[in-house]
Amino acid sequence: MWKEFKEFAFEGNVLDLAVAVIIGAAFGKIITSLVENIFMPIIGVVLSGVNFEGLSYKVGDAEIMYGAFIQSVFDFLIIALCIFLFIRLLMKFKRKQEEVEEEEVEAQEALLTEIRDLLKEQNQKN
Repeated sequence: MWKEFKEFAFEGNVLDLAVAVIIGAAFGKIITSLVENIFMPIIGVVLSGVNFEGLSYKVGDAEIMYGAFIQSVFDFLIIALCIFLFIRLLMKFKRKQEEVEEEEVEAQEALLTEIRDLLKEQNQKN
């Protein structure tokens, strides 16, 4: 059982996932900063100086901070868009790499076919 766990834990998939989570968290912080410090102030200026972080509604002693919620929604949308574009770019590179590999395999097959035909010819002459 320990051997199976060790194989599972130290195989590429688990380590890749751990790296992805760490990079994703750092990427999320960068996007959050981008949204909070660049996009939201611009949107606030376009909407006549509205500051989303300050938007709230007071009910009795409770304060509903719906501006923070709007901020989080924008964060999510921009993070999702960035991840979509990044994955799309990776898939494009992967397709190009697969095409190159496929062309190389076809070229190798053609060369092997030529070699086989030449050997057959040579054997028939002898």
